[in-house]
Amino acid sequence: MPYVSIRVAGKLSRKQKKKIAKGVTDVIAKESGKPKSSILIFIDEEGRENIASGGILLDEK
Repeated sequence: MPYVSIRVAGKLSRKQKKKIAKGVTDVIAKESGKPKSSILIFIDEEGRENIASGGILLDEK
């Protein structure tokens, strides 16, 4: 059973999550030959205050 973990800074709308889930599922199913029903996608939304780039928290950029 393939699974995909996607982590994003900030929040996504439900519509964005649905589009991402469908697109990623389609690609994984096509390339792996696995049934779409076996593919799990986890979308983790991280607060920008919990992520840093170049030593600077994203919510300070």
